[in-house]
Amino acid sequence: MNTRGVAIQGALAVAGLVAAFLVWQREPEGMPGEVTVLDVSPRSLQRVRYEDAARTTELSRDPNDEETVWLRLETQPQPAVATADGGVADAGGVPPPTPPRELRGNETAKGLWKRLAPLKATRALGELDAKKLEELGLTNSPRKLTLTVDGREQTFTVASPSGTSWGSPYLRREDGRVFLLGPALLPDLENASSRLVDRRKHTFEMGGFDAFTVFQGKSSRAFVVNGKPPSPVTVAPQSAPDKQDEFVRNWFDRVWRLVPTDLLGKGEEPAGGAPEEVFRVEFRQGGKPLGFVLVARGLQGGFFLKTEHLPGWAKLPSGVDTLASEAVKVSQAD
Repeated sequence: MNTRGVAIQGALAVAGLVAAFLVWQREPEGMPGEVTVLDVSPRSLQRVRYEDAARTTELSRDPNDEETVWLRLETQPQPAVATADGGVADAGGVPPPTPPRELRGNETAKGLWKRLAPLKATRALGELDAKKLEELGLTNSPRKLTLTVDGREQTFTVASPSGTSWGSPYLRREDGRVFLLGPALLPDLENASSRLVDRRKHTFEMGGFDAFTVFQGKSSRAFVVNGKPPSPVTVAPQSAPDKQDEFVRNWFDRVWRLVPTDLLGKGEEPAGGAPEEVFRVEFRQGGKPLGFVLVARGLQGGFFLKTEHLPGWAKLPSGVDTLASEAVKVSQAD
């Protein structure tokens, strides 16, 4: 081989090495896999905020308990509808928007927090031209995802192509780079009120306590509990532990199974003000207080419930009047 041939081959070899190095250094674009969008640790992540034209959802860690995630849910007011003569349609009996609510997050919310630290995507698509951004819905998308990390906000634009579901959401970083996200992240945030709220009344189950006391007005009566589901559970007066009371057991079972229809936020009161207590049940295990359930009547009607775990009042369905009237008998000694 002559000198010129050796030089050409050497140049080609060098060019190949340079190209390989550049490909190795470059962030993968369009290739399936796991790509880091924002490298953040769970400890440095302080707040997550998702907003669109209809709602705002915020997640934050409890400063006194790292295992607790709080939600702040807010519905955006809908714009007034213009009439044909240029005026504004009468809202009539349309109720005012629900005030922002602070609620406890469930296990799904805790898992979502961990999935965001670090924030990862399935693909990195790089910087796209204006036409492609418009096709993906990213040009004028009202959907924003903001992560607060060590006091600094990082805001991302999120969207999905017109006519598609959130099964293929796209995210645009502040530096213009676009990523394809996983399928579960945005639906959880967009439907936070049904997916992320902890609706449990207690953290303990039936069988996790051995006694309870019913308070109604100035009367109170203590009972002992034996058994644990799925085995039979019996209830008897503390003064006569061998004398089972089926009436009290059935009443207590209905109280235990009360399911709220709506959860009010921390510090929020029902319309008209604080409800008036009707009866209260306090749970104990081994003589130590464990929790409580308080049923109260709203000043504008209806019944509400409060427990040691719920952050605020919870609205109850109709049919609680019978429980309230029977509480008088349950709380009175024989």
